[in-house]
Amino acid sequence: MKLNLQKPLVIFDLETTGLDLVKDRVIQISYIKVFPDGREERGNHLINPEKMIPQLVEDLTGIKNEDVKDKPTFKQMAQQLYQIFSGSDIAGYNSNHFDVPLLAEEFLRAGVDFDFSKCRLIDVQTIYHKMERRNLAAAYKFYCGRKMEDDFTAHRADEDTEATYRVLQGQLDMYTAENQEDPERVLQNDMQYLADFSKSNNNVDFAGRIIWGELTDRTGKPVLDKEGKPVITEVFNFGKYKGQAVAQVLRFDPGYYSWILAGDFTYNTKQVLTRIRLRESQMNS
Repeated sequence: MKLNLQKPLVIFDLETTGLDLVKDRVIQISYIKVFPDGREERGNHLINPEKMIPQLVEDLTGIKNEDVKDKPTFKQMAQQLYQIFSGSDIAGYNSNHFDVPLLAEEFLRAGVDFDFSKCRLIDVQTIYHKMERRNLAAAYKFYCGRKMEDDFTAHRADEDTEATYRVLQGQLDMYTAENQEDPERVLQNDMQYLADFSKSNNNVDFAGRIIWGELTDRTGKPVLDKEGKPVITEVFNFGKYKGQAVAQVLRFDPGYYSWILAGDFTYNTKQVLTRIRLRESQMNS
């Protein structure tokens, strides 16, 4: 099924030196950028991670240290990738939990302030798990009717990206009103709907250190808006201020902001906290 797009959609996948958002780095990035008029633009780049690729990762991906030693670093490619992803919605497989958070870290390490909150994030794995409740190979066989190993090489970002794109199209083909008797099993061919459907948590930052929660008064009762609904705001999800509104904590304990900035937190967490601090400063000035 052709995707119903109001702006470009970038389907992407990363191969990395490991799974640590703070310490690990990208070694391959692949993408398919689909435009509203149906045009498709593909890219596949090996990245010098500026650190050794562990043997386990070499065995898993087939990408060796000698393959990336003369390739550009992420910092050298950051502006090019920024142009590709900017102004687009973003999709991937397990992307909301890993690929997007790690990409955000790489951009920030490169000095590029990419605001992912302006993108609709569509996670094909989350859609798959919610609709059928299992990996990419199983999804490919289920939605595309073929074994993934017959069409692709495992654990290569370009191959996984292509498979993810086909799975997303297959999902939209399968879950139409014409093919489903149960209205709850119908997916809308709309990027905002798919982004909302892809959400599996209420995180503000990717690491979940700051989440969306109800604003409370001094007695612990929810603060209500004009319509009588609880006011939702950013709250800390860890430490001594867990459950308290970030804006309030920054006002009565400004040193907590400096402590987080100097601590072993992800760049994205620090970025989100800084944006909240700047917003509150502007509101109170």
